[in-house]
Amino acid sequence: MDKMGRLVMRTSEFWQYLSKNQKDLILEGQYLMEDIIKDNAYQFKDYSFLVFPFAKAYEGFLKQLFKDIKFISRLDYISDHLRLGKLMSPNLIRKLGERSLYEKIRIKTNTELADKIWHVWKTGRNQIFHYFPHNLRAVSFTEASLIINEILKTMEEAHQKLYI
Repeated sequence: MDKMGRLVMRTSEFWQYLSKNQKDLILEGQYLMEDIIKDNAYQFKDYSFLVFPFAKAYEGFLKQLFKDIKFISRLDYISDHLRLGKLMSPNLIRKLGERSLYEKIRIKTNTELADKIWHVWKTGRNQIFHYFPHNLRAVSFTEASLIINEILKTMEEAHQKLYI
């Protein structure tokens, strides 16, 4: 995201909605990308670490949003055991029934947004965080940038369509 985009983002309703911790994660992630990595002093084999603060902010944002729109309870929100990925999975709609966050998003908005929130969860969190010896998914700086932009855009869209 360019400096102008960041300035606009920081004055938006969406930015005001974020918790201080979520804002800090995003700002620290932007600092890593723009002030540390941009000089290309070292070429990393995997830039997944750049995605981490944004993915963590995304998870916190989703929990907060789902609590605020009453998709999850306050107890779910503060629980160490809530598994958003499971609850958002389109593959578990039948098994989860009324607990399915994917289905709640789809009903309140549309399938497109439910799919987007799920897709960003998978690509921006699950495929980045998990290590599989048979499939070490390394991402380039460009791929990391694209994933980060997708996380931020999806957060803003989810806020706009679900909360406002």
